[in-house]
Amino acid sequence: MDDKPFAITLGVGSSQANKTGAWRTERPVYVDRLPPCNNACPAGENIQRWLSLAEEPSYEAAWRQIMEDNPFPAIMGRVCYRPCETACNRGRLDEAVGVNSVERFLGDEAIKHGWTMPVTARPSGRRVLVIGAGPAGLSAAYQLTRLGHEVTVKDSGSAPGGMMRFGIPRYRLPRHVLDAEIGRILSMGVRLELDTTVTDLAEAMRGFDAAFLAVGAHIGKRAYIPAGDSARILDAVSVLRGLEDGGLEDRGLEDGSSEGGGPEGRAPEGGGLAGATPPLLGRRVVVYGGGNTAMDAARTARRLGASDAVVVYRRTRDRMPAHDSEVTEAAEEGVRMKWLSTIAHADGQSITIERMRLDETGFPQPTGEYEELAADSVVLALGQEADLSLLAGLPGVEAEQGVVKVGQNMMTGCPGVFAGGDMVPAERTVTVAVGHGKKAARHIDAWLRDGSYSPAARHPIADFDLLNTWYYSDAPATVRPKLDLARRMTTFDEVERGLDEATALFEARRCLSCGNCFECDNCYGVCPDNAVLKLGPGLRYEIDLDFCKGCGLCVSECPAGAIEMVPEIT
Repeated sequence: MDDKPFAITLGVGSSQANKTGAWRTERPVYVDRLPPCNNACPAGENIQRWLSLAEEPSYEAAWRQIMEDNPFPAIMGRVCYRPCETACNRGRLDEAVGVNSVERFLGDEAIKHGWTMPVTARPSGRRVLVIGAGPAGLSAAYQLTRLGHEVTVKDSGSAPGGMMRFGIPRYRLPRHVLDAEIGRILSMGVRLELDTTVTDLAEAMRGFDAAFLAVGAHIGKRAYIPAGDSARILDAVSVLRGLEDGGLEDRGLEDGSSEGGGPEGRAPEGGGLAGATPPLLGRRVVVYGGGNTAMDAARTARRLGASDAVVVYRRTRDRMPAHDSEVTEAAEEGVRMKWLSTIAHADGQSITIERMRLDETGFPQPTGEYEELAADSVVLALGQEADLSLLAGLPGVEAEQGVVKVGQNMMTGCPGVFAGGDMVPAERTVTVAVGHGKKAARHIDAWLRDGSYSPAARHPIADFDLLNTWYYSDAPATVRPKLDLARRMTTFDEVERGLDEATALFEARRCLSCGNCFECDNCYGVCPDNAVLKLGPGLRYEIDLDFCKGCGLCVSECPAGAIEMVPEIT
């Protein structure tokens, strides 16, 4: 017999003629892995899915996919600190996909076109009380309404939004954007009661079947600073809230983005500081703290006319909790940083700071070296606390170090009372709060229906080393344009501008589709045995095991790492 491969030596009548599957010891299997961007998103968005819809392009479908998890894409596209981009595999190839930029584009498109979310669930007959109209409370109200429940939101503020309105300056989040996305939620049937402070939760819950608490952290932390009688010491939360409560319009400080602005950053007439009253903070402002609120306070002081704004922080830059983008933009706007410094004394015209050093544990220690800085006011940005007084007398609820204890289902020790956002142990960001609201809504829904909610099992993460990046050409990320520096210093116009359609589409198409098949046809094209079968658009592929000999070429050539070899079943 000729020395030929086994399959070729079979007779023509054999059922195994030319079927090389008998050689196989491993078989290829199509898999779905968890993209690192999805895994990193605190709001639990299916980022890869909505990016794929955006790149078709199908913008409304992409927006609706975001809205399954997050009712604030236009807001989040402005204020989220982008953990998805930090995790993005493309960042190891050239630059991370501009996920946040595309999300903002889709959110702005929704506002422009008036897209809405219908409520299709049948009414459950159950009523839920939400305390707090910030991101966590509104996210929960949105999701609970979509699940068929009747929701009432009570808030002590004069307008909804919580810290999105009273803690994030307009140059980061224009109020027309905030109002539009909150208005969409209210139009779904959510009842909102403003200027309503709940002091007795048990009484407030009469007539409701469950409650979600999301009061936010609106109380600025204080610190003892030796000070003379003329010293002017304020807290950052009050300063930022005062701008909103007082109304920028009343001070001649309209938000120049109220009409959306333009690509050149031009604002409607009247958007500048002309005719504004003298800044209340003075010309020389010292901000004490190292977080994002400290950056906001210092940048706001500059916009209010301070010629010198200095941030005093006890540690070094690498230990500062403020995000890099905030620190960079503050420096661009002339905010000075005093690292390794603490305030030792303050009076009406100056402060005395003491130089610090870090010990072996990273804790700051005094050095006995002092310096004097001119200061008309000192703004404390040392963190915030939630007001938990409404929990007094509620059985089973435990609080520790200013936060409420909750279980995995977000429920407190009191049955039917859930909590989230800034008042539970977690990172305090809008994105985290939105995720809490969604998670709590699902558990509240299950509790009201006498069941329990269990999230689906998570796929393994699609790590970078699973990808075949040879197929991707370099395509650096699009940089979002910024308002020119001169205008940033004379208005509260939005600093960072959005992408236009062409650049948003380009960013969406930079996605590598990590860990999930996007029907590129690579496996179909490289298979030497024609064992890969195309099933049609959206249906992916199938392996013909009669002919697949398990060579693994499809696995090695899959750009997305969406195929793996598994041992053959014997």
